[in-house]
Amino acid sequence: MTFVHARLNDQDKLSAFLKKKISDLETDKRELVGVFGKTGAGKSSLINAIIEEKNLLPSGSINACTSVMIKLEANTYSSKYEAEIEFITKEEWNDELWSFHQFFCKNGDHETEDNDDYLDAVEKLSAVYGEEWKQKSSENLMESKYFKAIPEFLQSKRKILTCESANELCAKVVKYTRSDSKQGEGNEGKKWFWPLVKCVTVRVPNNPFLQHVTLVDLPGNGDCNKSRDQMWKGILGNCSTVWIVTEINRAASEKEAWEILESVSSLIGNGGKCQQIHFICTKSDLLDDSDDLSSADVHDLITERNVQATDAIKKEFNKQSKIRKHFTDDSFKVFTVSSKEFLKENYLSPEETEIPKLQRFLQDLNDCHSETVNYVTRAHRILSLIQGAISRGVDSKKGEVCEELERNMSLQLDNVRKEMEDTYTAFKKCLDDGVEKSKCSYGEKLKNFLYDGKNGGAFYNLLKCVVENGGVYKPKKGKPINLNMKLASCLIDSIGAEFRKTFLNEVKCGAFSGVINTFTLNADSLIEEYQNAELQLRFLKTEEEKIEAKLNRIIQKQMKKVYSSLTETVENIMEEGYKKALAFTGEDTLYNMRETIKNHVHSKKDMFEQAKNTMLEKLHDLMVYVLETLEKTMKESIGLSFKAEECLLPDVSTELKMVKKHYDLLVGTPDDEI
Repeated sequence: MTFVHARLNDQDKLSAFLKKKISDLETDKRELVGVFGKTGAGKSSLINAIIEEKNLLPSGSINACTSVMIKLEANTYSSKYEAEIEFITKEEWNDELWSFHQFFCKNGDHETEDNDDYLDAVEKLSAVYGEEWKQKSSENLMESKYFKAIPEFLQSKRKILTCESANELCAKVVKYTRSDSKQGEGNEGKKWFWPLVKCVTVRVPNNPFLQHVTLVDLPGNGDCNKSRDQMWKGILGNCSTVWIVTEINRAASEKEAWEILESVSSLIGNGGKCQQIHFICTKSDLLDDSDDLSSADVHDLITERNVQATDAIKKEFNKQSKIRKHFTDDSFKVFTVSSKEFLKENYLSPEETEIPKLQRFLQDLNDCHSETVNYVTRAHRILSLIQGAISRGVDSKKGEVCEELERNMSLQLDNVRKEMEDTYTAFKKCLDDGVEKSKCSYGEKLKNFLYDGKNGGAFYNLLKCVVENGGVYKPKKGKPINLNMKLASCLIDSIGAEFRKTFLNEVKCGAFSGVINTFTLNADSLIEEYQNAELQLRFLKTEEEKIEAKLNRIIQKQMKKVYSSLTETVENIMEEGYKKALAFTGEDTLYNMRETIKNHVHSKKDMFEQAKNTMLEKLHDLMVYVLETLEKTMKESIGLSFKAEECLLPDVSTELKMVKKHYDLLVGTPDDEI
């Protein structure tokens, strides 16, 4: 295709159009799979087993946990193992140091293990500076001598580690990814740089499971650092699948696993692209008092417990009302796995460990984005258009074919427009109901959050953290607090079912995606009637599929903005109230903060109407864009396929014959749909 591209000139619209189509052939799309799990759940061992890289991610320490996002991808450019380390900025670390200093000044040395913010600050400072931070100001701690081993941090560059083996890379990367509560024992003088890291991308050579899939090891609650938290939200919202990893012994009753899933459900569900949740129970081979049992008995006990655990988890999922607002039974799957047994086969066959099931899942995701099939399909149809354009056989029927195509396009656009208008009307009705419920219930919501049984210094500190962070507070342990989302909850609940119906995160489902995927110029049926135009019509079929895929991707991206607009509008309107509440000091500060927030909400209760209007405006803009893009793209393709003026195009019959041979082998007969 590079040879064909070079032979096309830039003197006419059709040639320029074809050159752009050939340039676009290289586009690749990746699927994101997000992986959550608390310390010790066996995430690293699970990932290592699935991608068949035994020593890639560090595992085995009960005190250590992954503290930054780690992306795993295939290295398609080199046979080496690589890690690309992206740091936070110097300015961001300076701000964190200043906030730590302010915290210590206000609270002194009386803070204990009970205060997560204190422990978090001490852990980060000790990792980077050892004990020196205790005698230094925040300005002193920014001196370049502390960052000699990572000059890239000071230069705002990314650090690249390149190794011959997974084991070697694992040893080098650990200081950038892991926190260790025992890091002082036997490691005096050793530097740990994970507090300065935003994300680490690990690239594995020749790995078939990661060709078009990125596995992302994610911290559970985001991060107090804004850029890390923004990246966390962005990646999470783009995950097509989320894995929740927990030990099998207490999987159904494991509070933290369900809390993680609940806290991210709106980001990955209606506000994201997630199609499947996989609840993965690890260490299924671990049994108490199994020393005196035969291998057969151990096998039977493991498989029996796996069945029981699966049933218990599914029952628990049915109780999770907040999660089920975003996900159905069909999208929730349970796996009971043993990484150890997959490697050793003492009691279970590899298939019984269920690791191969997860491998096949990743392979299926890869197959959905096969570069070869996509490339050959599009190349075949581009060459068809070129060869069809230099063929004179269709000249006498051009007008007829164009009329048929334009008539079909007009009817199909009317169908799309009607479906979208019906969706808009349904959204407005739901949101109107949500506004009324919000106005009636916001007082009770504020009372529950601000007053009910909440007094003393502990609540004052919590409320201060909430207003300092614009209504959102993410403690290191426990559920995150989001006052903005509490206030917007009636609006969010009112639109939930309609939103899922419209933007369901499944291929060829949902009102918008569904109606776009049914759009067709009926090129296949026209081929039977106008056989001389077959090459051009096959090209139009490709253009149709391509614009549908492009619009579906845009809709998936924009739907997150539509959904999050409700909370964002409330957040923006509440910002002024939070600033006023934060300004109080001295006696009665807690009382004044509470009253200020309550009065601000009361004076701004039209925020619910504003949030509704913002969502409807974004929905309308999306509808207009989809219709205009669909019409403009297909009109241009029809025009250039049949109405273009005569131009000098190369004879590509040899290339077409060669590509068609590969196309038939990969796809089937020419009439098969891709």
